[in-house]
Amino acid sequence: MRTEFDFAPLYRSSIGFDRVFNLLNNPQRPQAIDTWPPYDIVKSGDDEYRIVMAVAGFGEGDLDITQERNVLVVKGGKSEEQQGEYLHRGIAGRGFERRFELADHVRVEDASLINGLLTVSLRREIPEAMKPRKIQIGSHGQDEQVLQIEADQQAA
Repeated sequence: MRTEFDFAPLYRSSIGFDRVFNLLNNPQRPQAIDTWPPYDIVKSGDDEYRIVMAVAGFGEGDLDITQERNVLVVKGGKSEEQQGEYLHRGIAGRGFERRFELADHVRVEDASLINGLLTVSLRREIPEAMKPRKIQIGSHGQDEQVLQIEADQQAA
């Protein structure tokens, strides 16, 4: 059961959050829950994150990592190499595609595959123009008026 929320009142009091509201209203949001491959998301610093995925049986050539705007896509697929007849097949080798929504200004730094764990390092880099800055309250017009009043007092 899907419930639609009306975000119109929030548009009146917020600026620049259109993308957030679109994500919440996205019709593709309720997808079938796929728990394979398992993954962890780790915050390793104020602006540093890691995604660790268990991709046993996949090599570097079987994996594809793409960052498309604010979405990180990790795909895995193996070519079917049948070497003998399987009596039991318990190691998952099916293809997968996992998508991660990224915040603005998050970029992929690097990726590594060690012991069946794919680690993707992410960093949030806020541009200098977007960082908080102190705004000085100017007294530009006030200084001239004060000087003029003092000058008038001296002349009198």
